[in-house]
Amino acid sequence: MKDKVTIHTLKRLKQSGQKICMVTAYDATFARILDEGGADVLLVGDSLGMVVQGQESTLPVTMDQMVYHSAAVSRGAKRAHVVGDMPFMSYQVSPQEAVRNAGRLVSEGNVGSVKLEGGAEFADTVRAIVRASIPVMGHLGLTPQSVHKMGGYVVQGRDEDAARRMLDDALALEEAGAYALVLEGVPLDLARTITQSLKIPTIGIGAGKHCDGQVLVCYDLLGMNPDFKPKFVKRFANLHGNITEAAGAFFSEVRGGTFPDDDHSFKSNKNVRLVAATPVGPESEPLAEGVEKVGAIYGAPV
Repeated sequence: MKDKVTIHTLKRLKQSGQKICMVTAYDATFARILDEGGADVLLVGDSLGMVVQGQESTLPVTMDQMVYHSAAVSRGAKRAHVVGDMPFMSYQVSPQEAVRNAGRLVSEGNVGSVKLEGGAEFADTVRAIVRASIPVMGHLGLTPQSVHKMGGYVVQGRDEDAARRMLDDALALEEAGAYALVLEGVPLDLARTITQSLKIPTIGIGAGKHCDGQVLVCYDLLGMNPDFKPKFVKRFANLHGNITEAAGAFFSEVRGGTFPDDDHSFKSNKNVRLVAATPVGPESEPLAEGVEKVGAIYGAPV
């Protein structure tokens, strides 16, 4: 196995020009598979609210849920660096509360770092978490926790003023101690400018090819939701079709009585004579000659 990926590994990858591969994961099985596939970073995203829980946004996700899923992913990951999302209202109230919640993701969820959304207005929060020896990944652009403020899931930074503010935010987060930055739903040229202006790596999702790395939701790149077709997603598999077909084959064999067959059934090591349980009591019918009385446990003589 290759060496464990750390925040220092990611900085070296930027310096060497090698792209960083990040993908979301929400459980130990997916974490193990994606880790074996070569992921550098596994993000336990609050996107689990939408893709796992079926919510309409990420806003209902709680700290307890993030800790639970982070711990599961951390158990499945061997090489990849695991990042835990700070959910809505887990860091916005005060830097002190943010430190406590970030600490939970590290101590209970066993993540290697945390991610939070927002720009210069959260620089003090980032600084406080980093001061507590917890690495922080920033997130700018289309920030899902601000969906109501943005008026929907729309590309950010299209005009000159908005682009300047985003660059200033990126520099502020770097100065506050963030070790990396996610750029989501950002025009390609702006993402390139931000990436070139920072010493820390940028990881894009819908931000073009000039970022230092890319991230996608695992369910999206695997094609598990055919109805979700944003411009920035490329499907590298069609698991929705494969899983539907496999499940249909299982149901067909069960209904047809061909599964389980002898190859999928257990056999005794020696001949064992068992009889079906027969009610025993004053109102029960007399037993046929030679039939043993049995109790409630199948095959157990009375």
